[in-house]
Amino acid sequence: MHKTTLVLAALMIAAPAVAQDAPAAPAGDGHAGHAAPAAATPAAPAFTIDTPIRDILANPAAAAVLEKHIPGVAEHPARPQFEAMSLKQVQPLSQGAITDAMLAAIDTELKAL
Repeated sequence: MHKTTLVLAALMIAAPAVAQDAPAAPAGDGHAGHAAPAAATPAAPAFTIDTPIRDILANPAAAAVLEKHIPGVAEHPARPQFEAMSLKQVQPLSQGAITDAMLAAIDTELKAL
């Protein structure tokens, strides 16, 4: 069976998964009229293997990275069922079709955008 077909079949298996949402950050420091100080940490990469697949596919440059490694994923008929998941969440359901090496390469390229 072709590698792309295996990956896409694995994504179909992932359909029952539920997306997880992060809790909202507090609105401020609790003092009216005083803004919280800006964080001194560097900005996180826009895309990683933890980003929902739909968000990756919504960005042309990020989608190109994903299509390079998993051709046809954007047009897959089961996309609505797995697009809320991240690549990292889909990997264990892929029956080995999405390897650690693939995730590492995708993550490196996404973070470079």
